[in-house]
This record gives sequence, structure tokens and C-alpha cells, in this order.
Amino acid sequence: MNRLAIFDCDGTLVDSGATIYRALAIAFAEHGLELPRPEAARKVVGLSLPEAMAELLPDAPAEEHRVLAEDYKRGFWKLRAAGEVEEPLFDGVIELLDGLERDGWVLAVATGKSDRGLKHCLEQNGIHARFVSLQTADRHPSKPHPSMVEQAIAETDASPRTSIVVGDTTFDMAMAVNAGARGIGAGWGYHDSEELLDAGAIAVAHRPLDVLDLIREHAYG
Repeated sequence: MNRLAIFDCDGTLVDSGATIYRALAIAFAEHGLELPRPEAARKVVGLSLPEAMAELLPDAPAEEHRVLAEDYKRGFWKLRAAGEVEEPLFDGVIELLDGLERDGWVLAVATGKSDRGLKHCLEQNGIHARFVSLQTADRHPSKPHPSMVEQAIAETDASPRTSIVVGDTTFDMAMAVNAGARGIGAGWGYHDSEELLDAGAIAVAHRPLDVLDLIREHAYG
């Protein structure tokens, strides 16, 4: 049975918050809507786009959430076409992935990004080939539904008992719990450590390299 480490992308592997906020601004401006404050926008990163829009505009109808999600995607790809997308890896991520591979862990991603967006992000950072399973919002319900984790486990001959989820949001930690896996919070991302622990994280790392020690301590190290 393989040991599987499943990573969130935005806020965990890459620091994409500024670009996400710019794309959100484009979508809201097209509809004449007041842009949420950055801290409110960060709290919904990780959800699939319609669910994120519903959190930001709870009184709007579902159709408006769907349209805003599509406009956000168009705005994001306009930024990408202009060479203005910034999704750098957090310091220490490469070393973390190296350490996990040395320890025999199989790597996967579970993200609210689209297939196309995830592929581009990982390829731009030179890490696409390191992940044997890629689960996105194109084929799954939004986090915290366990579908992404369950599919990654099925594709990699792992089990919930031998799998961990590393993510920076409460949605990631709840997704891990819902799938019967363990969650380690990425404290350098978009949700607070206390929120991650309350959502079910077994521990919170304050920098990527701390994840290795926590995995060894809590999860089959």
C-alpha cells in the first residue's frame, strides 16, 4: 500500500493570491460590483469558483455566481496571455517534495483550479511531472467534499490510512477528514493556524520544510 501526500495548490505550493485578486477585480468590475476586501477574498481561495462566488455574494442568485465564475476565468486567462500571472513556488517547496520522495511518498494535487490552470501552473514551476495524480474542480465537487482525495487514493494504490493532505485552508482539512485521511495545515497560506486545527488538522507547519518533520512524527515517518 503506497503512502500518498496530496497537496493543495494555491496558498500551499504557490503564492498566487495577488493574481487571484486581480482576476476577481476584473470579474466584479464587469458587473459593477464592489470588490471584496483582500482578506475576504483570501478566505474563499481553494473553493471551486461558483462556491467561492456564493461565499462572497451570498444574497446573489446561483446563476450570477456561475456567470461571475466564468468571467473570473476569462479575466485570469487575459492576465496569463499578457504575461501578468504570478504563481511562484513558496520557499522550501522543492526541498519538501524532494524529502517526501526520498521517504517513499507518492505525490498528488487536489485543487480548486481547472485542469488547464493547474497544468500551466505546475509546468511553469517545473514540478508537473512529480505528481502522479492531479485532481481539479473540472471533475469533482468543491472542497470540502472528499471526492478529490478519494480519487487520488484510488489512482495511486493508497488508502485513507496511508494518506495525508497538505493544505492552507479549512476546506482542505475538512476534505481530509471527510475522506478518512489526515491533514497537515500549511500555516504560510491563506487561513489561520487556529482555523486549520479547528477544521481537523493534526498539526500546522509554519514553513514547507516543517511538513517533513510533522509527517514523520504523525504519519508513518
